[in-house]
Amino acid sequence: MKKIFYLSTCDTCQRILKELEPPSDFKLQDIKTETITPEQLENMANLSGSYESLFSKRARLYKERNLKERNLTEDDFKTLILEHYTFLKRPVILIDDLIFVGNSKAVVAEAKEKINS
Repeated sequence: MKKIFYLSTCDTCQRILKELEPPSDFKLQDIKTETITPEQLENMANLSGSYESLFSKRARLYKERNLKERNLTEDDFKTLILEHYTFLKRPVILIDDLIFVGNSKAVVAEAKEKINS
């Protein structure tokens, strides 16, 4: 499977998509208009190793809800991501059994190299 989960209203996601230039065999899923399913999230967590690795602590709601003060469990991370799309660290790029999570230069470069190989 070749898929990119992104947020269309996120400038960083737009910049990364432009940089990656994913081929036509990639499916793009805007997580704001096409909600992540529990099955999709479970698959991502299996590939990444945890729900926490998929969770964005930079989300506005993370600060608003004062979640930093709580000791969140894997179930909490899963529930929060399914509850609101902004909790997913973006973009998430799936290439067969590989996953690339987030927007760090290293992750984007690694994903770009894999896409172009």
